[in-house]
Amino acid sequence: MKKTWLISVAVTAAFLSHGAQAAGDAKAGEAKTAVCMACHGPAGNSLVPTWPKLAGQHPEYLYKQLMDFKSGARVNESMGPQVIPLNEQDFADLAAYYALQTQVGGTTDPAAAELGGHLFRGGNAEKGIPACTGCHGPSGLGVGAAKFPRLAGQHATYLESSLKLYRDGTRANDPNGMMRDVAARMSDAEIAAVSQFVQGLSQ
Repeated sequence: MKKTWLISVAVTAAFLSHGAQAAGDAKAGEAKTAVCMACHGPAGNSLVPTWPKLAGQHPEYLYKQLMDFKSGARVNESMGPQVIPLNEQDFADLAAYYALQTQVGGTTDPAAAELGGHLFRGGNAEKGIPACTGCHGPSGLGVGAAKFPRLAGQHATYLESSLKLYRDGTRANDPNGMMRDVAARMSDAEIAAVSQFVQGLSQ
């Protein structure tokens, strides 16, 4: 099963890696971040754990998310209005800027370390939950070309919320429903533990 999953991931990554994206200008992107800072903080390090850190995230992933907010493929009451006046070049510039910023990392709750680490590295074979490392890498740094995001250092609160949105289908902009399928097999305790574990990963 593990081998089949990895093959599936490889095929998906190859499929997703092609596609046009405007070339981003980080300097131009910095000039466009004034509104973003209110939620995502200075240099993309949000101070409120319900809002994601953007610093150090892959530009391909950031660009895709902004495009999805614009098209309605990803629905969020806060982000929806913000992207209305922006275009693809704005998205590329913002993505380029945030990708170059240094993320301020987090810590792992010791109580969640064992279960969270086991799920992240080994999954749960009995429930058909694959290891997170299959797509997001052994250190949680993701794969830019495949638009698999960096998870390391991200707020646990945001990650937990995202997994639950995938689980109930509210968030549905994941390629081929990959994250929805994974999250649907996870309990609240597993989601909380792996989110806590990932928050403490650093580069």
